[in-house]
Amino acid sequence: MARRETLAAKKQRALRVFEALRETYPDATCSLDYRNPLELMVATILAAQCTDERVNVVTKTLFKKYRTPQDYVNAPREELEKSIQTCGFFRQKAKSIANSCAAIMERFGGSVPGVMDELTTLPGVGRKTANVILGQCFGVPGVIVDTHCTRVSNRLGFTRQLDPAKIEQDLMKLWPRDMWTLYSHFMVFHGRAICQARKPRCSECPVAGLCPSVNNALKTASRPRRQALKVVASKKREH
Repeated sequence: MARRETLAAKKQRALRVFEALRETYPDATCSLDYRNPLELMVATILAAQCTDERVNVVTKTLFKKYRTPQDYVNAPREELEKSIQTCGFFRQKAKSIANSCAAIMERFGGSVPGVMDELTTLPGVGRKTANVILGQCFGVPGVIVDTHCTRVSNRLGFTRQLDPAKIEQDLMKLWPRDMWTLYSHFMVFHGRAICQARKPRCSECPVAGLCPSVNNALKTASRPRRQALKVVASKKREH
């Protein structure tokens, strides 16, 4: 049986993964287009089960039409739904956006709050959305647990959890606080480019030598891919 990795060893490995990903994705940042906290809140709500690319297409027009929380509150619901329809789940998303904006007007003086406990009282705003807003707009670091972060962090052996709140707690233990937001962006970039859901490209992965899932991939790979992965696995042993 393989020896269980200590927290100290995992922290050291996590720092090496972080540096390798920083070198690979030097421009990693939030993929959503926005100019202020309100726009980022709306974009993040729209991004649930929708690609950031599609959201950016929709918000290019949406943000010209709705500029303040009051604009969303005043908008006829059917009109708002039509404006965001291609993002999917448009009725629920329109309701969350309108209700969040109403709460911002009523309880926060018309400005998106910059505190986790206040943000998460807004309809449609959970910890993931709140961490996005805090990290990007208020300089408050946070671990943003989306599908990419869940998948890649599990494959890297940084967590065994599937519950976002538990994953967030596990990952917060591994890096200094000022690295949390950037690590989250690395997960999105890496999850899209290399560590994809159906077929991770382990033989091309810049952190394969630090990833415990490489040996698992060896067991099910085709012969040509197995040979490529063995090279990667040998680099892992060198580390």
